[in-house]
Parts: sequence; structure tokens; C-alpha cells
Amino acid sequence: MTEWHHQPASTLLAAMDKGEVSSAELTEHFQQRFETQNPKINAIVATNFDGAAARAGQADEARAKGESWGPLHGLPMTIKDALEVAGMPAVGGAPMWKDHRPTQNADAVQRIVDAGAVIFGKTNVPFMSGDLQTYNDVYGTTNNPWNVDYVPGGSSGGAAAALAAGLTPLELGSDIGGSIRTPAHFCGVYGHKPTYGIVSKRGHLPGPPGTLTESDLSVVGPLALCARDLGLLLDVVAGPNPATATGWTLTLPKPRATSPKDLRVAVWLDDPFCEIDAQSASLITEAANALKDAGATVDFAARPEFTLAEITEIYLILLHSVTTLGMPEKLKEKWRTQISQAASSDKSHEILQARGGVLSHADWLGWNEMRAQVNAKWAKFFQNYDVVLAPTVARPAFPHDQTRSWSKRKLVVNDKDRHYMDVLIWAGPAVLSYLPASVAPVGLTKEGLPVGVQIIGPYLEDKTPIAVAGMIEDILGGFRTPPDFS
Repeated sequence: MTEWHHQPASTLLAAMDKGEVSSAELTEHFQQRFETQNPKINAIVATNFDGAAARAGQADEARAKGESWGPLHGLPMTIKDALEVAGMPAVGGAPMWKDHRPTQNADAVQRIVDAGAVIFGKTNVPFMSGDLQTYNDVYGTTNNPWNVDYVPGGSSGGAAAALAAGLTPLELGSDIGGSIRTPAHFCGVYGHKPTYGIVSKRGHLPGPPGTLTESDLSVVGPLALCARDLGLLLDVVAGPNPATATGWTLTLPKPRATSPKDLRVAVWLDDPFCEIDAQSASLITEAANALKDAGATVDFAARPEFTLAEITEIYLILLHSVTTLGMPEKLKEKWRTQISQAASSDKSHEILQARGGVLSHADWLGWNEMRAQVNAKWAKFFQNYDVVLAPTVARPAFPHDQTRSWSKRKLVVNDKDRHYMDVLIWAGPAVLSYLPASVAPVGLTKEGLPVGVQIIGPYLEDKTPIAVAGMIEDILGGFRTPPDFS
């Protein structure tokens, strides 16, 4: 059988349309990949190959009759375990949900099913999807295919690792603190954090199963093996929560540029607030210069009218107001004590978490207004630039560190220790302001670890950063296969 793994989803769909391979054959192929390769990395943690084989057979019968189920007709794929798939486990990394079997799909998953996909597995996440590593007490640890002693990122770490290892051709993840973008960067694949609100998040864990509201900041979006597939899956999943769909329409603008010669790029790399790994900075700079050589206008000095430090404070306060929801009163009392003893100028991660964790609604409105002021500055900036190239995280993937207290973990950047929660800093600008942001691989470090560039675009202009990811792919060559997973 042809080695179909590591082929983009769009390539597999075209091959099925041409009769070169069937959905049943692809499903069997990915089952074999799962059996032989998944034990090395533990990326896929639940499967339904019997159900997938039956649906794949139905897809092939429909195709033979000239019927089309949609743009994903017959495509085998996996889904991040934070999203509910009817009849399959939806654990979200939390032992209290280990027996949860939803009876209906998350809204975005239902759109994927309605588009014809064959879902055969769920991919691992950290506890409550709340870490930039991927491990939990239910399913264990997921490893990075480029070095199994290293993290794949999180919380969509299983998704990105499965893609890189050739276990799935397409994935659906979620992102509130880099949870799509960081795993894409660490594993050398493509990811896209959509504009907030354009993809329904109903059926995502957390909140608890059955939650109908959608939290601030968090989004659902695609991971893939090429930029084109990001757009393919985004077009499928973008749309309203059915409960609010009446009169709701979405028309995403075309990309601002379809070739580098029409592109205006700002590059934001050197910021004193969060130093970047030298090899990462070099590879991102080379990618920017490659766009310049291809005709793009590239500005390394341009910055919006705010600092990274300013927006990080706003972001982390609002982030922690979401992620600490439901914490016990005993912990909140501890936070109040910490705040009372801290200087007003203290903006450490611990104090920002405490302030966000006990934030009143009245105070939230004040921080939300600060966000609106930042958003207006972004809009002004994007009058002169189409995208911003920035780091995804301050460094490439790092060794597993499951020290219980995050404050005792260290993030080493250029041989200097930084606070572990600095992994959130470069994820923040796009999340805070609801902006779309894609990640595209730009090369490997001397140690053989992938580096991705984050491409931040204007509000609701998701197709622009995806298009730029495609330009970088065309110039630099795109996805590379990890040596042990060819």
C-alpha cells in the first residue's frame, strides 16, 4: 500500500476523488500507523476503528454513486480530547470525567462530521487542557516525535504530535494560551488560532460536560500538515453556535495578499520583556528575509502603540479570571492574602494569577476597557501592515518537566532561567485582542528541534495569516518528517 501518512489532508481527498485510494484503505492505513507508531509517543489515547471502518465503507459507496458528503468526504482524522465526539471518551485530561461518553458531538465536531470526515481517534491533552505540556493521570504522557524526551506542547499536544508522527492528516484543537500554536511550533506542523467567536466552542471541556456558555478568550481551530489544510478545515468549522444562529452570517474577507510582492510585514522579535532563543530568532529572521527577497515589504522596527509588557498584564489578568473559575474558596482566600501583602507594582505571575482569580465583575469591566483600547491600536497598526511575524514561544520544545508547582519549573532561554509561565507571553497578544494567528514551521535548530513562526493578522481576516503561512511554506519547503517516523 502507498505510504499515505504525512500526506496533507487535501492530497488525500484529491487521491480519493481520483480513485487512487479509498476511505476504507486510508482508515486501515492509519490504524496500522497507530498500532506501530503511537506507542512511542502516546498521542492518540482513544479509538473507534470499527466504527470508522464502517463509516469509511459507507463513504466509499456514496462516492461510487457520485454522491458527495462534503469537503471532507471519507477523510480519516482525529479530534483533540477536549472536544466531545458522540460515543467516544471525552475526558479532557481530568480523572473526574474519565467515564464521560457524550451522546452528541461538539458543534465544531458536528460540522466536521457533516462535511464527511471519518473520526477514528481522540488525542491527548493535559489536565483540564491547562498546561503547555501534555500529560494527565488518565492517559499518561505524550512525547514529542522529534525527541521523545521532550514535550510536544499543550494543550493540543496530542494533536500536534499525532500529525507530526503521521498518525492523522488533520486535527481540531483549541487555544486560550497558545494551545494550538505552541504544539504546532514544538512539533513542526501548522496551526491556526481563529478570530474569537467565529467557531462555536460548545461541547469543549472545560467547562464541565453540558456547559452551554462559551468563555472569554478561548477558541477552537485547525492543526494540519500544510497551510492549505488550515483554510480547508477552518471553512468547515467556522459558523455559529446553533442556539444563536438565527440571522447570524459569517463572510471572512479574502486574504490581503496572495503573493509576497503585495504583502506588508512587520516583524516583532526583539523585546526586552521576553527574550527569544537565539536560534529561534535567527530562523524567524531568515523567514522574514525570505519573504522580503520574494518581494514583500518587511519592517523589523514597526511596533503597535503599546508594549509587550503592557498587554501581557491585561492578558494574564483576563486569562486567569477565566481559568480559575470554580476554584475553591480556600484558594481564593490565599490569593486575597497574597494580594494584600504585595506591592501595587508587583506584576509577577503569581500575583497576576491571584488578582485574576478573585477579579470582580466591576473590575473585569475595567480591564475589558483596557483591552478595547489595545484593540483600537491594533486596528490602526493594521492599516499599514498586513501581518506581524512574531515568536510563538520564547524557545523550541524543552524536556518533560512535571514538577507539580509551576513556580518551581524553569524555562531556559539562552542559558538563562525564566519563569515557566513565560511560555504564555508571546501567545497573549493575539488572544487578548481576539486576533487570528497562524503558525508555520521555518526550520530546525542545531539539536534538530522544529521552530515555527507566529503570523498575527487583523481581526476577522483569518485568511490573511493563513495565506502568509502558505507563502512561507512555498519558499522554505513546509513540513518535515521527524527522523524516527518516516
